[in-house]
Amino acid sequence: PVQILSFIGGVVKVEETDLKSRVGFLYPIITHNISVFINATREQDSGQYMCTVNVVDDPIRMHKNVGLINLTVLVPPAAPTCQLHGTAIVGANVTLSCSSKKGKPSPMYQWQREPPTLQVFFPPAQDRARGTLKLTNLSLEMSGVYVCRAENQAGSKNCSIVLEV
Repeated sequence: PVQILSFIGGVVKVEETDLKSRVGFLYPIITHNISVFINATREQDSGQYMCTVNVVDDPIRMHKNVGLINLTVLVPPAAPTCQLHGTAIVGANVTLSCSSKKGKPSPMYQWQREPPTLQVFFPPAQDRARGTLKLTNLSLEMSGVYVCRAENQAGSKNCSIVLEV
């Protein structure tokens, strides 16, 4: 473990870590609430944090003076990239793919065809985890704008592709 913050002998000390300018005690120590804040969280701030309280002349009881908390910093998906795989000719099969380079947890993907012919897709044509949409036996009527939405608990982003059969 790396120490990031301490209060010893009446003095608050912030250690030289990448959290130095972003961390501190939420309340004055005299309140006996030693909650900590982290500003401008980053994905790499995720991890397990430990609080240890030692009071002078107080017998230390094993594991009774330690608190643990796990922090997971969620990251919204980056703008996804939409691609067409295959040749869009009548009777052919193509796959539309959608992928986002960032996102925690990993984004799920949802394809839909835009109006005037709104269409929502379901498995097995669509794979929400992989971001693929398989279109089979293409017809001229399948031409249009297809939008992919990459989404997780932290947010969502879209990309689109024009299919011309």
